This record gives sequence, C-alpha cells and structure tokens, in this order.
Amino acid sequence: MKTVMVFGTFDILHLGHIDLLVQAKKNAEKLIVVVARDERAKKIKGKNPVHSEEERRILISHIDCVDEAILGDESDVYSVIVEKKPDIIALGYDQTVFVDKLEEVISSNTLH
Repeated sequence: MKTVMVFGTFDILHLGHIDLLVQAKKNAEKLIVVVARDERAKKIKGKNPVHSEEERRILISHIDCVDEAILGDESDVYSVIVEKKPDIIALGYDQTVFVDKLEEVISSNTLH
C-alpha cells in the first residue's frame, strides 16, 4: 500500500490546503496528514493559531481524501516519519520549515 504523508498547520482551511491534499491522495492509497502542535505552530507563524491543535486535527480528519489525521510529535518533528514510514512526503509549494533535515532522516532510517 503506497502511503503519502503531508505536514502542515492547517489553521484556517482554504482551497489551497484542499488542493494539496487532493493532489497528494492521487499518489496514495493511504493519505496521512500530520497537524502541527500549537506550540510549534506559534513558533512557525509567530502567533497563536486560531484553532487548537485538536480542532485542526478533527477538521482535517473530516476531509474525504484524508485517511488518517494525527498530531505531530511535541519534541521531534521527524519521529512520525520514522514511525509511519511513508512512501512519499508531499510538501506544499511554500513549505520551508523542517525540510532541511528530511533527506538525512530518510537516509539514516532507510526509508528511501
């Protein structure tokens, strides 16, 4: 089963988010969406999210193409990759946070 993983804050859902998820699902039998924790979202965006992490996770879980919506790890953003072992990690066009070590995590955990 081909699994695709997407990461994001998804604070105020919009058509760009939906488009990313639909495109990711086209390459997957299973789509896992990792929702950023409140503290991490605050660090990334510079302000508190409008919706709590659990509200954002629940909203994402109700999108038809999403098979599993989970909260990211509070201390290690990469641990979910090692745990779930996705075949593909789909990134939004503007996603620049935490991508600097992706290749290293993938290679060191033989996920390629």
